[in-house]
Amino acid sequence: MTPRLLLRMARWARKPPSKQQIKIAAGVLAICAVIFAAERLGLTPDWMEAQRGWRNNR
Repeated sequence: MTPRLLLRMARWARKPPSKQQIKIAAGVLAICAVIFAAERLGLTPDWMEAQRGWRNNR
């Protein structure tokens, strides 16, 4: 582990994040997990699909 990581962990132990920040982070992770699962299962609509770059469409 790097010293920078150790300092960050020490600061986090002294002043942990608020419940609001934890809820926001959990919400963002849940949304990402739902989008990832939908892509894997093929449940995404066409407008959500990634397209190749404009140079490859010729």
